[in-house]
Amino acid sequence: MGKLTPMMQQYLNLKENYKDCIVLYRLGDFYEMFFDDAIVASKVLEIALTGRDCGLEERAPMCGVPHHAIDNYIPKLIENGLKVAICEQMEDPATAKGIVKRDVVRVITPGTIIDQNMLDDKANNYLCSLYLTNSGFGMSYVDVSTGDLLVTEYESYNNNVLKDAMVGEIIKINPSEIIANSIINNDIIDSKINCLDKINTIEEYKEIILRHFNVISL
Repeated sequence: MGKLTPMMQQYLNLKENYKDCIVLYRLGDFYEMFFDDAIVASKVLEIALTGRDCGLEERAPMCGVPHHAIDNYIPKLIENGLKVAICEQMEDPATAKGIVKRDVVRVITPGTIIDQNMLDDKANNYLCSLYLTNSGFGMSYVDVSTGDLLVTEYESYNNNVLKDAMVGEIIKINPSEIIANSIINNDIIDSKINCLDKINTIEEYKEIILRHFNVISL
């Protein structure tokens, strides 16, 4: 059995931390995608699927796009419900000793787009945070491209009333992405939006915020 090349091992190490993303791996003048990412992306982007020697017996499926045209391809991936991780070269390949250092510098999801070329200038692009309980829901939504932030909550012990109110609010704000707790049934919102991430408890939200801002309390 073969051994992965250093470059491919580096790619897989990075990919391990971004399993739910299409990783665009900078390689010279191109962003390359490998293995399952390449198979998925080649179909979505309608580009050729090729292969690359990776040290194993079989070549790694591969596809790529020119770095200068990346803004033409990312929207297509996002529109198909995919998350994108941009992996850049962190040093000059001409002076690098050994494998060029690379790292993910940005993750793009439908609700976190800030590039004006990817946005509709006639509508907000809301990222929605939704927390549902048996007696109500809390919802906040932000447009990261403008800084607009709105918060609302609703209380009801009638499940049908609660569901109608929640779906109505989602339809009204028309978010591009929802981050929700796991109690939410995908059947409720699948027809309205892609639910890309789920968090189970308020404590999980809190821990994420603490880590992000590097503080010990809120």
